[in-house]
Amino acid sequence: MKTLEKRGAHIEVWPDLAELSERGAQLFAEIAGQSVKRHSRFSLALSGGSTPKALFNLLADDAYAERMHHLWRGTEVFWVDERCVPPDDPQSNYRMAHEALLSHVELDPEQIHRMRGEDEPERAAEDYAQHLQSNFGTSDPAFDLVLLGMGADAHTASIFPHSTLLNDSEERLVAAPYVEKLGAYRLTFTLRVLNGARCVVFLVSGREKAEPLRQVFASTERDAGLPARWVRPAEGSLVWLVDEEAASLLD
Repeated sequence: MKTLEKRGAHIEVWPDLAELSERGAQLFAEIAGQSVKRHSRFSLALSGGSTPKALFNLLADDAYAERMHHLWRGTEVFWVDERCVPPDDPQSNYRMAHEALLSHVELDPEQIHRMRGEDEPERAAEDYAQHLQSNFGTSDPAFDLVLLGMGADAHTASIFPHSTLLNDSEERLVAAPYVEKLGAYRLTFTLRVLNGARCVVFLVSGREKAEPLRQVFASTERDAGLPARWVRPAEGSLVWLVDEEAASLLD
């Protein structure tokens, strides 16, 4: 494993997805334990995609059952973004997390806070924002851990290149952007939520991510074509867990 420090981020380079995921699971358990000890609660926001799925599978395994057993009772699970589909749709981020992880651990239904992708998008976004504020008891929720991925176009959450959300003057918590390249609406946390987290962890794997990852760390200037560069927690930590293929073009 190699480590780098760039633009206020801690970067760990692991040989492959398997070792990256194992490190992610260890970090997940560490942050969960620290959070429950600090304020008897672990607030977590999940992302979709194949890279976090490998992490979810590990956390559902017996190897983590004892370590996480008492921590799940204090965990509140939210989603960073969601496709506008029902929860049983194969494209649903909720469905993936439920099948890979949540159905295998001790969580009560009231601890799981899914985005309602089946509802009208703008209403679903507003309802989720209100739910966040109610659950956290504040207008500015601060998650203990936000898990993010990065696409080959450097999008993160459902904030895509040149999205108006990169310069959102309304300061919303949750938005329902129409993504032109996908021809579909998405539900997503805004930068206000992502950058208010105590810890943000990116999970990035694959050679197709090498060039966008290089670009993300090539400059400190904000670039509307590189949404992942805009994620910089104001008071929290930023960790990138990447495999060697994704990191192959980093200095």
